[in-house]
Amino acid sequence: MRSRLYGHADFLKLWTGQSISELGSQVSLLAIPWLAAVGLHVSPIEFSLLEVLGFLPFVFFALPAGVWVDRLRRRPILIASDTARAVLLVLIPILWAAGALRVWHLLALQFLIGGFTVFFEVGFQAYLPALVEREDLVDGNSKLHLTSSVAQVAGPSMAGGLIAAITAPYAILADALSFVVSTVFVLRIRHDEVPPRRDPGVAQPKMWRQVREGLAWVIGNRQLRAIAACSANFNLCFNIALATFILYAARSLHLSAFEIGAIFAVGSAGAVCGALFANRIQGSIGIGPTIVSSAALFSIGPIAFPLAPRSFPIPVLMLGYLLASFGVVVYTVSQVSFRQAITPERLQGRMSAGMRWIVWGAIPLGTLIGGAIGQTVGLHFALWVGAIGVLPAFLFVYRSPVRSIQAIPDDVTESTTAEIGRAFDPLDVAPMSPAEA
Repeated sequence: MRSRLYGHADFLKLWTGQSISELGSQVSLLAIPWLAAVGLHVSPIEFSLLEVLGFLPFVFFALPAGVWVDRLRRRPILIASDTARAVLLVLIPILWAAGALRVWHLLALQFLIGGFTVFFEVGFQAYLPALVEREDLVDGNSKLHLTSSVAQVAGPSMAGGLIAAITAPYAILADALSFVVSTVFVLRIRHDEVPPRRDPGVAQPKMWRQVREGLAWVIGNRQLRAIAACSANFNLCFNIALATFILYAARSLHLSAFEIGAIFAVGSAGAVCGALFANRIQGSIGIGPTIVSSAALFSIGPIAFPLAPRSFPIPVLMLGYLLASFGVVVYTVSQVSFRQAITPERLQGRMSAGMRWIVWGAIPLGTLIGGAIGQTVGLHFALWVGAIGVLPAFLFVYRSPVRSIQAIPDDVTESTTAEIGRAFDPLDVAPMSPAEA
């Protein structure tokens, strides 16, 4: 059946802008690390710090960002974030052309760009449920992840070609331009966004109180808690391996930028398939079984990275990335739609921020651990540690109520939200084991 969202003008604008931005971002994902590794000859620990500082803002800013997203209109936040990232990216080729670019410039810019990415990601996930109908959430998330996955296929090859043609610093300009185009499309959205209602004469709640309420909603719900634990386990361990993957591929396997780009591109075909079939899979077996089975799949894929033989590594690396990316996208579409559907509108920003804080906060930690292992023990050993650590990630959702959910539940009520907020204090949470999840 034809999707109703094809006739939704504002969703199409959001989708188009996001698609162009995702394609441009694939250039920087390869060009910035390549510039650091080949242009600036950084050490493994400096290389890992690039990834760390790109995601560290999620640790520092995600929770306050969730409060601001719930207090303000979300579309202006998306516009400001895209504009700021475009300006910051342009500074890289300018500094390179002037002969002044140093590794600390890249590290500082990665941190600043990451800060604006925090606000964009939290605002974006909170904006979608207000833009489309509840029953269209899975379809909308599938479409957004479809173009993101297509960008992952086309982007790395395009990035490799641009780097070869005009060098890495100037290839980054393509990403800056994509943020500008995305901003234009979001500016054209005509959706009448209703600002959060405030009672006259009532003081704005303190930020920390609202942060606690958002965390209580995430951690106090057994299903959301299990999803957060599964995702955090994967992100922590996968990024231990990913922290040194490009260095290992370039220095140990002697692969070119084009070959590395081709690995990401072919492997990302799995992400495209995942986005295409996520809606159909969860409709066939239920949303809970879809979350669990896709988590099991992405837990297996990374083992191919350290197993890839030096004589013919490319096919094995492509296969491992294919399996992992298919599982990740199916899992993400399903669990994000589920989270958005069970969360009240006034908590969407804080729910998204709380999940990002837990899930993406694990990324810089994993990257730092991976860089340290690569620096002290070896790049190949870091791949083994990360791949083995990912294997049990699916147990969190498998051993939880998530696996029994067949359809997206009915909307939760404000009384349910208040009850969870009163009964659960996130500051008293003990570390959760897979069995407890």
